This record gives sequence, C-alpha cells and structure tokens, in this order.
Amino acid sequence: MEMIQIVGLGLIAAILSLMMKEQKPIFAFLIAAFAGITIFLFLIGKIGTVLETLEELAAASGVQNVYLKTILKIIGIAYIAEFGAQIVRDAGQDSIASKIELAGKVLIIVLAVPIIGIIIETVVKLLPA
Repeated sequence: MEMIQIVGLGLIAAILSLMMKEQKPIFAFLIAAFAGITIFLFLIGKIGTVLETLEELAAASGVQNVYLKTILKIIGIAYIAEFGAQIVRDAGQDSIASKIELAGKVLIIVLAVPIIGIIIETVVKLLPA
C-alpha cells in the first residue's frame, strides 16, 4: 500500500511539474524537489528499522561495530549523493550533478580505505610464507 502512495505522489508531482514547466520553470523544479524530499522523509522510518536490524545482526555475529558503521556511512553517502545529483539534474544542471556524484565516490573511497587495508592484511596472513 505504501508503494502505491509513493507512486501516486510521484505521478501527481510529475503531472504538476509538466504543467508548470512552460509557464513557471522554477515552480516546476520546486514541485519536483518537494516530491523527492517528501518521499525521502517518508522512507526515513523504514531506513531506521533496517539500521536497527543490521546492528542486531552485527552484534550477534561478532562483527565489530566500527566496520558496520563505516559500511552504513558508505551506503548513506551513496544514497545521498544520488538523491542530490538527481535533484540538481532535474534543475537542468548536469555538470553540477556530475560533481556531486564524483564527490560521493571520493568520500566513499576515503571511508573504504581502512576496510580495504584490513582485508589485504587478512589475505596476506592466510597466504603461506
């Protein structure tokens, strides 16, 4: 049922945005941005539930909390960068959207370096000397 509400909101926003695009392009952008933000806010509760479940699974499996938090930060950066880039792209600014995506990728690599280092150390330990 929730998906029907999200799709309905998206369709209404798309139709309103298309109707406003020729007369008032700024309003068309604001409608699209508002719809995107509303959908994102609607999903925050669901994201919280997933995060709690992942933390419980990590604790039960003995995975260190720092690794889980790093991976969740990486996933968060990916989603936020994509969301921001799409909104900016909707405003007709493809070059800025590309820069947002690049920044997201760089931040992901920065966060991933310690995990990659640990994986390499583990593999080296497993290899015979």
